Amino acid sequence: MRDALPSLKVERPTTTLRELALERMRAAILEAHFHPGERLIERSLCEIFGVSRTVVREVLRHLETEGLVDSIPNQGPIVAVLDFETAAEIYEIRALLEGEAAMACAEHADARTVADLAGFIDQIRAAFEAQDHQAVRTLTSAFYERMFIGGQKRVAWEIVQSLTARINRLRALTIASDDRGRQAVNEMHQIISAIQARNAAGAREAAVAHVDRVAEIARELLAEGREQVSWLHAS
Repeated sequence: MRDALPSLKVERPTTTLRELALERMRAAILEAHFHPGERLIERSLCEIFGVSRTVVREVLRHLETEGLVDSIPNQGPIVAVLDFETAAEIYEIRALLEGEAAMACAEHADARTVADLAGFIDQIRAAFEAQDHQAVRTLTSAFYERMFIGGQKRVAWEIVQSLTARINRLRALTIASDDRGRQAVNEMHQIISAIQARNAAGAREAAVAHVDRVAEIARELLAEGREQVSWLHAS
């Protein structure tokens, strides 16, 4: 009887209007089309993105959960302003999770995982040389996903994903700094070299050192009030 029923599967486009608006709004913030502290007026956003006020409100609520938007009493939503206290916590979490993932990857990774990681580093270097900072962010996330999965740290990767928007915002700040491309690639090579050598402690040390270095760069840039300038370069 049940086999005779028509399919109950709900068909929908691969990407909904809300998801598309969310992707574009997130990118607009990361690429400095909207600046830190800038008010986000619903009417203007409806016109810019060509969507309804309902969609805009849903997108803003979602971006608030990601830490990219703040809601200010009597003012409404604004682009969240970075402060180093928040950034320091994110880097602390990154150091803990990425260090453990690198160590686990050194213990469990096969040759295919190592080759994939090396391939991502080559692509990241090329993206830096082309000054394609959006590609740098995307490829760096892919590198870490492969490292976490290769180390069988899937739950830890889910935690990292919950911070992806904030991590990418910080990357937008730091990857535009002088000579960061060469430094980042060298630091990532140290991680993969330790993984390939099955040096778990060395992999963890290299991963933590990488995060510590970028955290120091972020501290210096935020102290100089360079957030907006760096974002404009990254776009």
